Amino acid sequence: MKHHPFYAVRPLLPVYPEEPSPHERCWVLVRDNSVLFRGEPAPGTVLMPDPLPAGLSCDAPVYLGTREGVVYYAAEIAAGAVLPDGWRPSPVRELLGKVPDDDAAVAAYAVRILDFDRSTAFCGRCGGATRPLTTERARACTACGRIVYPRISPAIIVLIKRGEEILLARSPRFTPGLFSVIAGFNEPGENLEQTVHREVAEEVGITVRNLRYFGSEPWPFPDSLMIGFVADHAEGEIRIDNHEIEAAGWFTRDTLPPVPTGASISRALIEAWRRREI
Repeated sequence: MKHHPFYAVRPLLPVYPEEPSPHERCWVLVRDNSVLFRGEPAPGTVLMPDPLPAGLSCDAPVYLGTREGVVYYAAEIAAGAVLPDGWRPSPVRELLGKVPDDDAAVAAYAVRILDFDRSTAFCGRCGGATRPLTTERARACTACGRIVYPRISPAIIVLIKRGEEILLARSPRFTPGLFSVIAGFNEPGENLEQTVHREVAEEVGITVRNLRYFGSEPWPFPDSLMIGFVADHAEGEIRIDNHEIEAAGWFTRDTLPPVPTGASISRALIEAWRRREI
């Protein structure tokens, strides 16, 4: 089953023109890991038109890409800068449902790329200053020539079925009462299927079988790629690890606890199961 959740909509084209040919420009302005957001009139937006308001102090612009005749840039707002009327900082996660999905995808990308530029301003091998390349999304060391690319951290997320039930668990980091499906990061030397088996065994103590690919989602908090699976319970009773997981259980469609909201792959997995599509 193909799945196209949040952050997978109409990606920017990462071309690097010397002089942008499209006539329209938009900006995403970032403060720390939040973006400037204007909620009125609804739907809101994170895209500020060009030129920027006079007197708004920003760092150097970072080219994001082009889409449908529009060039997109991101910039960091200087500390203490006076914000334009009606605009306020908002974490990207809180934009769900408040702005069009395409706008939110650009905002997430902007936060991710600015974080990449900040964290790789100097070479991790020799300490030299780096510069952005104009042919691809990367930075090159001006001293030793080493090229670094934005980090992508693969992680699995899996919905486990047992008859008419699914396994849901909660992390201590979740909102109180919230449950979700099992997820975890891929480790060196593992394929994704091995990651599923290890994470499930570590967190809830059972084994699974019959893995099926569901879909994937770029998850820029800060740099994950979530790869979704569906699996069937094979053996074992739930034994939580009391570290990553503090509670877990089997739930039917009529007994579901609070689950993630918004257009996330975790919610998409649960909704597909509720509709009997998986």
